[in-house]
Amino acid sequence: MRTACIYFCWLAVACGDLALANESQSAGKTVRCRSGAVVCVSEPAASAGLQTLKGGGNAVDAAVATAFALAVTHPAAGNIGGGGYMLVLPKEADPVVFDFREVAPAAATKDMFVDAAGRTPHRRVGVPGTVRGLAMARERFGRLSWRDLVSPAITLARDGFLLDAETARSLSDVLADSDATRFAELHRVFRQVDGKRWRPGDRLVQPDLARTLERIADQGADAFYDGETADQIAAEMKRGGGLITKQDLRGYQAIKRQPLRGTYRGYEIIAVPPSSSGGTTLIEALNILENFPLPPGGWSTTSAHLTIEATRRAYRDRARYLGDPQASTIPEKLITKQYAKELALKIDPHRATPSRELTGDIPLAEGEHTTHLSVIDADRNAVSMTYTLENSYGSRVVVPGAGFLLNDEMNDFNWQPGVTDSTGRIGTEANLVRPGRRMLSSMCPTIVARDGKPVLITGSPGGRTIINTVLCVIVSTIDFQMDVRQAVDAPRLHHGWLPDIVRLEPALAEQRDILQGLRALGHTVVSGSRQGDAHSIGVDLDSGEITAAADTRIHGSAAGY
Repeated sequence: MRTACIYFCWLAVACGDLALANESQSAGKTVRCRSGAVVCVSEPAASAGLQTLKGGGNAVDAAVATAFALAVTHPAAGNIGGGGYMLVLPKEADPVVFDFREVAPAAATKDMFVDAAGRTPHRRVGVPGTVRGLAMARERFGRLSWRDLVSPAITLARDGFLLDAETARSLSDVLADSDATRFAELHRVFRQVDGKRWRPGDRLVQPDLARTLERIADQGADAFYDGETADQIAAEMKRGGGLITKQDLRGYQAIKRQPLRGTYRGYEIIAVPPSSSGGTTLIEALNILENFPLPPGGWSTTSAHLTIEATRRAYRDRARYLGDPQASTIPEKLITKQYAKELALKIDPHRATPSRELTGDIPLAEGEHTTHLSVIDADRNAVSMTYTLENSYGSRVVVPGAGFLLNDEMNDFNWQPGVTDSTGRIGTEANLVRPGRRMLSSMCPTIVARDGKPVLITGSPGGRTIINTVLCVIVSTIDFQMDVRQAVDAPRLHHGWLPDIVRLEPALAEQRDILQGLRALGHTVVSGSRQGDAHSIGVDLDSGEITAAADTRIHGSAAGY
C-alpha cells in the first residue's frame, strides 16, 4: 500500500501534473514546516524525497530516493556513475559517514596523466561508488524497501519529466560542446528528437536508464557491480581505452567512517573525514577564525580579511597532507584548537600573507559540477549528502544501452608528481594516483548541531570552492546571526592558498569599501562568478520549526510538510 502511494504520487509528477503532489506538500525556494523537509537542485527529486518521508521513510530513505531521482533529473551531476559522501546524524545514535568515493582502477599508475596523450575521457573514469554507498546507508538506517526508494527514479526515467530552464540550457550546451562522433552515445541519449535546443517544458525520457534502474531495484546494488550493467561498463571501457575492468567493479566497496567533530563558538561541527578534504579543512579554518571576533551584520573588510587568512592556511595544509587515509599519514593536529591558535597568532590583521610565505617544504614551481542535498525527518534524523560526476556531465561517456554517464574523477588526483605551482596545480605525494586509492575530494556535507540536535544541514558543489562555500554559510549563520534563508543568499568569497587570489561573488565585489579595503591590505582580489549551490536546512530548537532553503544560484527546490 505504501509503495503504491509513493508510486501514484510520482506518476502524477512524472506526467507533468503537479496538482496531486502539491495538494499534500509545500514546495518552493523556501519552505517552513514542522515534520520533514528535502532540499536539492531539482523539483522532481525533492518531491521524490518528500513523498518518501510522507510514505513512512526516514531521512536516509528520503536521501536515497532523492539521490536516485537526481540521477535522472539532474544529469550534469546527479548520478549512479559517480560517487560521494553521506553524513547521517541519527536522533539516538552516533553520527556516521558513508564514503562512496570513486577509486582508481587496478591498472592505474602515478604518472599515467603526465603525458597529455593519456588524458582521454575513458582513462579519467574512476570506479563508481554511488550505488554501493546508497545501499550501505539504506541497509544501516532505512525503513522502506530498496524498491520503494528506486521506484520514483524508474518512473521519472521511463515516463519522462519536464525540463526546467537550467536543465534545458545545460543539456543543450553540453551537446553543442561535444563532438557527435566522439560522444555518440551522449548525443543519442540526450539530443532533442528534432535536433534543436531543449526548451523549458520539454520532456526528457530515458528508457535505457529506466531499465538499468529496474535491474538495480530488483537485484540490489550487485546489479550495478556484476552482471549485465558491469558487462556494459567494462565493454565501453575496453572500446574507449579506459582502465576499469569487471574485477574493479566487483571489488568496489563503500566505507563506513566516523565523522570529524569540532566546535565553533559553542556549536558542534560534524563533517566528513578523509578521503574528503572537506571536513578537515573546514574545521581547521573555523578553529583559526574562532580566535577572532567577527561582528554581526554581514561581511566587512576585517571579517573578510580574517576569513581569507584562515582559509589560506587551512588550504595550504590540505595540499600538503590530505589524501586517501589508507595510503597517507594525516596529522591529527590539523583539527586541534592548539594548532589553530598557533596559526592564528601568525595572522597580521593589517596585512595579507603572501601564499608563497606558507609553502614551507612544498617544492614550488612556476571542477565545479557536483550536487548537494539536505534532509530532515519528523524524528529529527538528519542527512547531508554530496555526490558528483566531477566536471559537468563527468567524462561525457554514456554507457551504451545503460543510459547513464560515467564520472571523470581521476581528474582529482595530483597528475604531475612533485609539481606544485602558483596557478593552483598540486603535485604533493599524499594525493598521487595509485591503484585502488580514493582520489582527494573537496566535498563537504556538514551538520551543525547543539546539544546533539541538528540546527543547520548544509553542503555545496563547486570543486575547491566547496569548503569555503560551506564556511561562508556557517559564518553567516553563527557570526552574522542570519537565518538560513539569509545565510544561503549571502555573498561568498574564496581563497584556496594557490593561486594567491581572492575571488568575491559579484554582490560582494560591488561593495567598494570591502573591495578597496582588501586590496589596501595587499590581497589580489577579483570578481568571480556565482560560488556554489548550498541547499540548506535550518532548525529552530525552541519552536521546532524547519526552514528549508533552496539556493537560487543554479536552480533548486525545497519541499516539506
